[in-house]
Amino acid sequence: MAAAAKEGETRRHVLDCAARLFSREGYAAVSLRGIAAESGIKAGSLYYHFESKEEIVIEILNVGVQLVHAAVERAIGALPPQAPVAQGIGVAMEAHLQALHKASDYTSANIRIFGQLPQSVQNAHRPVRRSYDLLWSELLGRGVRSGELRDDINIPRLRAFLLGAMNASLEWYNPKSVSVARLASDLAAVVLYGAAYAAPLAAPGPALARKA
Repeated sequence: MAAAAKEGETRRHVLDCAARLFSREGYAAVSLRGIAAESGIKAGSLYYHFESKEEIVIEILNVGVQLVHAAVERAIGALPPQAPVAQGIGVAMEAHLQALHKASDYTSANIRIFGQLPQSVQNAHRPVRRSYDLLWSELLGRGVRSGELRDDINIPRLRAFLLGAMNASLEWYNPKSVSVARLASDLAAVVLYGAAYAAPLAAPGPALARKA
């Protein structure tokens, strides 16, 4: 058991180092030799734990999403059954952002390199990503059914907008300026209640476009 534990520690150390490299340098610039050097092990020893660079990348992508997914599930599960869906959305957003920034090497690697990856690697990771998307689709769908969200909302587009906005905070959020909890509260307020005092407008027409 001690040997297995040691092997697990080494494997996770390699993943930690690889995630840091991918988040910093992108996909193409990182080699197995570079990962080995960053991990402090011989390049040949890396093959004892991973068969390829692609296997490392897939695991990093999966870990990044799974950490956030688990955090959001725990946060929603801790709410009482009668809690408003709007409260669940706010709690889920805070849990997503907290986990996103806590595991920033894994999550930022995921966001930075996914579009750079071979299709086969993207496809291998998609089930994990779809599972997390489904959690949000179900949560937002409950909001529509409860009447807390408008019934003309396109759930897939709202989900994509919401996750995209939160994930983009890896690029601009400064933890010295505001807490993650306040960031989540601010974003949730906009998503749930809007940013305008007036009633929602239709798409801007020519007159509005000229004034903008």
